[in-house]
Amino acid sequence: MNELTNTLGQIAAFMWGLPLVILLVGGGLFFVFHSRFLPYLYLRHAVDITLGKFSKEDKAQGDLTHFQALMVALSGTLGLGNIAGVAVAITIGGAGAVFWMWITALVGIATKFYTATLAVKYRGLDRSGRIQGGPMYVIREGLGKKWLPLAWLFCLGGMFGALPIFQINQLVQVLRDFIAIPNGLATVNDHFNFDLLTGIALCFLITYIVMGKLERLAKITSRVIPLMVICYFLLTLGVLLQNLSAIPNAFFSIFVGAFSGSSVAGGFIGSVVLIGVQRGAFSNEAGIGTESMAHGAAKTNEPTREGLVATLGPIVDTLIVCTCTALAILVTDIGDLQLAGVSLTAQVFEQAFPNVGGYLLSLVVFFLSTSTVLTFWYYGSKCAEFLLGKRFEQAYVWFYLCLIIVGAVSSLSLVINLIDIMYALMAIPTMISTVLLAPKVTEQAKIYFAKMK
Repeated sequence: MNELTNTLGQIAAFMWGLPLVILLVGGGLFFVFHSRFLPYLYLRHAVDITLGKFSKEDKAQGDLTHFQALMVALSGTLGLGNIAGVAVAITIGGAGAVFWMWITALVGIATKFYTATLAVKYRGLDRSGRIQGGPMYVIREGLGKKWLPLAWLFCLGGMFGALPIFQINQLVQVLRDFIAIPNGLATVNDHFNFDLLTGIALCFLITYIVMGKLERLAKITSRVIPLMVICYFLLTLGVLLQNLSAIPNAFFSIFVGAFSGSSVAGGFIGSVVLIGVQRGAFSNEAGIGTESMAHGAAKTNEPTREGLVATLGPIVDTLIVCTCTALAILVTDIGDLQLAGVSLTAQVFEQAFPNVGGYLLSLVVFFLSTSTVLTFWYYGSKCAEFLLGKRFEQAYVWFYLCLIIVGAVSSLSLVINLIDIMYALMAIPTMISTVLLAPKVTEQAKIYFAKMK
């Protein structure tokens, strides 16, 4: 297992090298200037669209309202990437990694505008005759069949990158560390039975929701996500109010660490940048392409409208939620630096709110991680259907559900390396196709805003 973890780590490090960072961040900057900052100038309009101001105009094919599409997309990004992922970034890359997560979010606003606009503009029919959106359909409908290998590469990465292993692994970890062990249901050295039983219980719960398909998923995420964001914001606000004097130093460490590299092995600044971009991509998925599958299901005939809705994603999940997590960790004297992932974040809240902090975060983590697992099921099954057909899609769903149990007893390092590799596989075709079709997005935006005026 250690050899497999190390091998996957080397592959992930290679794939997330400088070329992919340039593709994601450089591509995002290209979209910023190519759009002439348009997504940033119409954020208020994006909020109005999301809240349903133009819903009467959107009588079109699709399964989700603008609000539901954003909530489904956020349920895929607002999860352990914002809680455990930030802790991992700080543990490995120091406070400076947070700065580069912010950069990915800022340029990610423009990236999401382009990817979501294309997801609606180039929707296509799946093998069952239903209208669908996402990078694979953008490539097929927008670039033509000669580019299909890129679509297949995305689907391969989507099928495995959307697997529930990381989310379930971290959910079980926080339940074990802050509920099971303190109450004698497991011990530090003997917790396999608890992990296994928890994984089985989660499998049954998620199976029930999955059987309701996208409609049930949209209803659940539309209710859960706003509530959990508010709860998590209030939790971190409580931590920050207890440590007001430490907040300036936290920001100072973020900006200094971003350009010093002193917190990583070898003191190489490039390592800080890579770690920040990795975790940022995992947090907001800008340029990865998964979220555009949710936006592609929106009920609208205006691609630009859904592109604007998508710009709110990086603001909420990275600039707000990830910043809350980072500041809560940095202002607190954690004490036990051996903790990793979500347990590190949970320790912060347990220290701030003794005896209840761990339970409160466990509640938030439970809802965010399970909603992410549900959304990833939707993404992975769509990729499976595009790549191998309806029958394989059904088999994939059962394979996916079984992996919930596997994730409960897996190694964190092994899981992170596998997900990083798959995210890289998705990012390459998504960014290449979006750059090639960028003029179509700009042209569509001109038509839309001419109508608005």
